[in-house]
Parts: sequence; structure tokens; C-alpha cells
Amino acid sequence: MSDLVRVEPVALLPTPAGCAVFLGDGKKVIVFYIDPAIGASIDAVLAGAVPPRPLSHDLFAQTLDAFGAEVLHTTIVKQEGEIFFARLIIKAENEIMEKKIVELDARPSDCLALAVRHEAPVFVVPEVWEKLEDMSEALDSLRNQENPPEGFGV
Repeated sequence: MSDLVRVEPVALLPTPAGCAVFLGDGKKVIVFYIDPAIGASIDAVLAGAVPPRPLSHDLFAQTLDAFGAEVLHTTIVKQEGEIFFARLIIKAENEIMEKKIVELDARPSDCLALAVRHEAPVFVVPEVWEKLEDMSEALDSLRNQENPPEGFGV
């Protein structure tokens, strides 16, 4: 994993079409777009909010916990046009089975929602990271606008 780029959620901003997720490594920021409900799910965890009833990602995270499993990390592995692909890496170890590592194909939004719940790292493969445009200035511009465009919250 040493060749992977570790990223953190930098911002989640509503857009007219959904939610913009900004991920950064301290030098560069990338963006991809997700369903607003998943954006709200991620944002709630990052804000420390506890919903009155478990959301779908909470339920899945609780199920993992119940079976002695945890999210080790998630990795964005590919981009095709506007679509990103990711892998969710889970470790399970309990009294029924020996230690097992499972790698699942998943949407980056779902991976991120589970990673923040398990405090697991998020990575991007270098080939994908290098070809993505740095959106640091665009994010700074959105944050500094007194009247952001309709649909953008800062």
C-alpha cells in the first residue's frame, strides 16, 4: 500500500445534481459526485451527528461489527469518464472462522461512508490520482464566495 495515495475528505458540498465530494492528500484535491443521501450520510458521521434511527451505512457497519469484521481500508482503483470504481477491504475474525480478508467491488461513495464509520483510511491508486485535475483552487473559490452559486453550500 505504500505506493497508494492516502486521501481524506476535505469537503462535501451540495450541487444541483447531487453532492460533490472533495478528497485531498494535503497537496492536491480531487472531486467526484455522489447521491445527496449518501453525501448526507457521510457528512453526518464527520459532523458527529447521530441519526434517530440507523441509516443503511450504519446498519452495514453494525453488521460488520457483530460478525467481528472491520473495514481495513478502501481504494479508488479506476475512473472511466465521470464514473469512479473502488474496492472495499474488510477483515473478519471471530470464533466461527479464522481471520479472513475480503475485497469487494463497491461505489466510492459507499466505501467512503463505511470508511468514516470505521475510521479506516481511504486511498487512490497513483495512476488514477495523477491523471485527475487538482481542484484546490476551485474549492477555495467556492469557500470564499459570499454568495455561492445556487446549490452550493460551503
